[in-house]
Amino acid sequence: MQQVPFLDLGRQYETIKQDVHAEWDAVIAQTAFAGGPFVTRFEQQFASYCGSAFAAGVNTGTSALHLAMLALGIGPGDEVILPANTFIATAWGISYCGATPVFVDCNEYHNIDVDAARAAITSRTRAIAGVHLYGQPCDLNALRKLATDENLLLIEDAAQAHGALYHGQKVGSIGDIAAFSFYPGKNLGAYGEGGGITTDRKDWIDHIYRLRNHGADQRYYHDELGYNMRMDGLQAAVLEVKLRHLDRWNDGRRHVAGRYLNEIRNDRISLPKVLEDTVPVWHLFVIQTDQRDELMKHLGSHGVQSALHYPVPCHLQKAYAGLGYQEGGLPRSEHLATTCVSLPIFAELRDDEIDRVIDAVNSYNG
Repeated sequence: MQQVPFLDLGRQYETIKQDVHAEWDAVIAQTAFAGGPFVTRFEQQFASYCGSAFAAGVNTGTSALHLAMLALGIGPGDEVILPANTFIATAWGISYCGATPVFVDCNEYHNIDVDAARAAITSRTRAIAGVHLYGQPCDLNALRKLATDENLLLIEDAAQAHGALYHGQKVGSIGDIAAFSFYPGKNLGAYGEGGGITTDRKDWIDHIYRLRNHGADQRYYHDELGYNMRMDGLQAAVLEVKLRHLDRWNDGRRHVAGRYLNEIRNDRISLPKVLEDTVPVWHLFVIQTDQRDELMKHLGSHGVQSALHYPVPCHLQKAYAGLGYQEGGLPRSEHLATTCVSLPIFAELRDDEIDRVIDAVNSYNG
């Protein structure tokens, strides 16, 4: 039995390989490998796509989070509130600056609970990081009001949400600053590592340009402690090609998600909810069941690949044991971690394969 893949990047590559190779030839001809004109061109296009004034390309999404925090001046003694239900890199960006991540629970949409964030504010809180998890926009209006009321900065972790809409506006252009990942499996993914930052603040983006380049505005003149976090030209070329197709690919993911939402009918399965006046991009389609391992075995026996995102919430990771969080402290996030299953979703998934996924889920009886 041929498996329904969780993700097949090869199918996407076949549709764009000629354009990618042509762009790579141009990069190689100019030997523009580390930063350079291809990165600059992609930054301009990505900023325009997101509706932001500026963008910076960096080497990873984790670096994007790190440099965004540094640009905001976050450092030792500061606290940043974030959801426990996220990939660990959201927290790394805070910790790398010497600040303390303050984990709070998620809501019914699997994103940060605004009331929980409000309750976690202390005199040391400098910012709130809202994560658009699984490609679902978090409640940015509520977070913006909270941040404004409490004189806090608002950071968007948009690593999984390229092109998602919140009240008709692209995510990444609503908070004070936003971080993106271009990891290969993302909706907009490189052929290696990559990350990006968007903001309307020129002083912040100029600082990020300097930080990513060894703390130098001018070669060999290092004004501050910097990092080697440049995006490379080959990845920028791939991303420029892919950006032309992103909206169409996101529509393809919405087609898959729409079929799942309309046709999966199983009382043992909980389907994701969509926040009002948002248009997700469905980086992941995460369902829940109390018998997660059994469901995954069932799907596998029907030739359907599945995955886990994420089996251990951030506050219970060993790396953060020193913060003192205990099991049971953030119940929604902990319950999700033990019940979540991610189904196959990508633009090139065929309707017959979608049929097989739906049939497999619907036939599960525990």
